[in-house]
Amino acid sequence: MELTARVWRAAGLPAARCGPWWWGLRGCSANGGPEAAPGPGGGGGRFHAPALPGACRASSTSPEGLAPQSQPRPGHRSQERGARLAAPAAAELWSSREGGLWKARKRMERKPLVIARTEGSEILFGISPCSVALSQSRRDLFRLFLKQSSGSRRFVMSEFVLQATARGVPVHYVNRKQLDALCRGHVHQGVCLEATPLRFKSLAEAEKPDLRYEESPNQQLIWLVLEQIQDPMNLGALLRSAYFLGVDRVVTSQRNSCPLTPTVSKASSGAMEVLDVYSTDDLQSFLKAKAAEGWEVLGTVSKPEDAENIPVISCSEFRWNKPVIIVIGSEGDGLSLETQLLCHRMLAIPPGRALHPGIESLNVSVATGILLHSICSQKLRRDE
Repeated sequence: MELTARVWRAAGLPAARCGPWWWGLRGCSANGGPEAAPGPGGGGGRFHAPALPGACRASSTSPEGLAPQSQPRPGHRSQERGARLAAPAAAELWSSREGGLWKARKRMERKPLVIARTEGSEILFGISPCSVALSQSRRDLFRLFLKQSSGSRRFVMSEFVLQATARGVPVHYVNRKQLDALCRGHVHQGVCLEATPLRFKSLAEAEKPDLRYEESPNQQLIWLVLEQIQDPMNLGALLRSAYFLGVDRVVTSQRNSCPLTPTVSKASSGAMEVLDVYSTDDLQSFLKAKAAEGWEVLGTVSKPEDAENIPVISCSEFRWNKPVIIVIGSEGDGLSLETQLLCHRMLAIPPGRALHPGIESLNVSVATGILLHSICSQKLRRDE
């Protein structure tokens, strides 16, 4: 009835005196519903718009639902005017109503359900980072979100359920759109984990004397120092290589450096979850202190001519016979001049061919992997 009143108001007719709009149609049925006027071929024709307001008063004695005395005269000008006004208004109203409902339904389908996060938490994503984080005790874990899977992934998801149950972490099954929203569109592989962030460790902790080194001065130790690495994908790849090749410590500069984010954990394939990463706000003082303790500080350079009065050798020529620190510079600028001057030697990777101008260097994570492998492959075996 509310819709009917709106149609009459749009047609400029007093809605209070009128029943449903189809009462004014030619050939109304006995139960008050509309019938189509016969067309030229005897079939159904088109509906006729309501006539005068007086024709809309239903009669309880008339089987047709219209009072005989209020029948409109055929061809009356008022009837034609009502038809012109009411029909377009009714069509427009129905069109807007249907369109609004359709758009609202589509918006609800596109918009995923928002999952409220625990204050101070972050969302890890990907199979390896989430699995390793569940197996460690370095984070507080709140909820595990899984996508219903079949086939080969079904076994992986069941393993996650077992891990989460062992840690007392609630498991929630959600759809792909909800997982996309949780990890902001990153590749989640059907798994997200809500947990507290990981922080850099204090450098004072890393500077505690190593008893094994004190007992054996020739102990082979290697630390990786990162100066202003800003790309989380590069940082993750560096941590993955450092973990795989056996680096003992990773230290980063606090200024202009990437923090330990879920993206770093994903790029490291979970290595960030098990490797200790330290941070310092005074990289130069740290390097001076380690050099005074007998460590050799090695810088890195893409081209020998870029070094500032510091000996440059190929990484294949280096011989590892004392504790060593490898210092890696930022993606764009490399090592700062202040840091270069604190290095005993600079390492370079010889190219395998004449290089075209503009592609004369390697990605920082790739170059670091090559340098670390050339050094760590010299590590003494336990039985030697």
